[in-house]
Amino acid sequence: MDLVTLIPQFGGLLWTLLAFIVALSVIVAIHEYGHYIVGRWSGIDADVFSLGFGPVIYSRDDKRGTRWQIALFPLGGYVKFRGDANPSGGKDEAAMSALPESERRRTMNGAPLWARAATVAAGPIFNFILSILVFTGVFMARGVVSEPITVGDLRPLPSVQELEPGDEIVEIAGVAPPSFEAAADFESFLDGLPTEPVLDYTVRRGEDEIVFEGPYVYPPIATSVVPRSAADDAGFRKGDVILTIDGADVFAFDQLREKVEGSEGAPLDLEIWRDGEVIETTLTPRRTDEPQPDNSFRTVYRIGIVGGLFFEPATETPGPWDAVSSGVAQTGMIIEGSISGLWHMITGAISTCNLSGPIGIAETSGSMASQGTTNFIWFIAVLSTAVGLLNLFPVPVLDGGHLCFYAYEAVSGRPPSDRALKVLMSIGLTLVLSLMVFGITNDLFCP
Repeated sequence: MDLVTLIPQFGGLLWTLLAFIVALSVIVAIHEYGHYIVGRWSGIDADVFSLGFGPVIYSRDDKRGTRWQIALFPLGGYVKFRGDANPSGGKDEAAMSALPESERRRTMNGAPLWARAATVAAGPIFNFILSILVFTGVFMARGVVSEPITVGDLRPLPSVQELEPGDEIVEIAGVAPPSFEAAADFESFLDGLPTEPVLDYTVRRGEDEIVFEGPYVYPPIATSVVPRSAADDAGFRKGDVILTIDGADVFAFDQLREKVEGSEGAPLDLEIWRDGEVIETTLTPRRTDEPQPDNSFRTVYRIGIVGGLFFEPATETPGPWDAVSSGVAQTGMIIEGSISGLWHMITGAISTCNLSGPIGIAETSGSMASQGTTNFIWFIAVLSTAVGLLNLFPVPVLDGGHLCFYAYEAVSGRPPSDRALKVLMSIGLTLVLSLMVFGITNDLFCP
C-alpha cells in the first residue's frame, strides 16, 4: 500500500478521533460540572476540576481555590472534592484529621448525607438535562410538519417532478392523506396506496387545484445513513436513490425492504443514482435486533438506510411546551430502550454484539459528524443519556453505587466500613473494566 492510498484513511481516522473527543468532552464536562456546581451549592469545596487524565497541559486556579485543568488524555474527567483521597473519592485520613472541625463540613466526607447524595446524583441528572435541552433545540429548529401537508424542498430524483415548493397535498391516488403527526394513520395510508411507479397527485397551488403524475410517494431514497451499517461501510450518502437490486428495478422503499429481508444475509448488487450519475456497488445485509412496540425484539436483515417521502414536508416551529415535552419524551424513549436492550442481552433474547465499546462509539461519532452538525449534536444528546443512565447503575465506583452506599447509611444510621468500601470498590472497578473489555471485543470481532 502506497502513501497516497493511506492519506484518506489517515484523514478519516483523524476525523473519527476528533469527533469522538469532542462528543466525549462535552458529555464529561457537563456530567462533572453537575457534580461540581451542586457540590458548591451544598457547601462542599472542590480542589480540582479536570477534563481528561494524565499530565496537565493547562490549568488555572479560581478565587475559590479550585484548580481547573485540561489533561493530556481526553478520555474522561473528574472532580476531586476537598478531603478526597483521589479522583474516585475515598477519605484522605491525613487531610481530614488536619482540618479543624468547622472546615470538615466543606469536605465531601464531612458533609451531611443530603449534600453528598445531591452532589453525586447531579452528574447523571445534568446528562439528562443536556439531552432534553439538545432534543428540544433540534425539535424547535426542525419544526413539525405543517397541516395540511405542504411541499417544502424537493429531494433530487432521477425522474422529472412537477411538484413545487408550497404545493398543498390534497389527494394521492384519489385518497386524502391524514395528519402526518398521526403516525399509525399515515402509515396505514401509505400501505393502502397502489404500488405503482407513477401516482396521480392533486395539489392546491394558490387558488387552483392541479392534478398531475408524480413518483411513488415513498421511494428507495436514503434520507440518512445509519452509522456502522452495511450502507455506511459501502459509502452510501444522504440522498442516494437505489434504482435496481440484483438487476430488478425498484421504485418503492417497501420493495427495497422486502429484497433485503429476503436476502438472508446474501450479498446484493445495487445500482445507485447520485447527483445524476449511476454507481454500482455490492453490500451484504446484516442481522439487526430491532425493538418492537411491546418492548420485545425482532431479528431482521438491514442495510442501514432510513427512507422518507420524495419531498421534504414544509414545517412550522412548535410551541416551547410542545418542544420541551418532545425532548423529555425522546430522552425517556432512549432510557427505556437502553434498559430493554440490556435486559434482552442478559437473557439471551438478542445478540450481545448490540453492546458497543469505545471503538464503536468513536466510529459512530465520526459517521454522525460526517452527516452534518445537526446529526452530530443529536448523537451527543443520545450518548449523554446513555452515560447518565450507565452512571446510575448500582455498581461501586459509579454514581449509582455511591447512592446505594448513601441509602444504606440513611437506613442504618452509619456508613459502610472503610474495609467494606475498599472491597466493594475493587469489585465495582473489576466489573467496569470487564464491561469495557467486553465492549472492545465486540467492536473488534462482531460483524
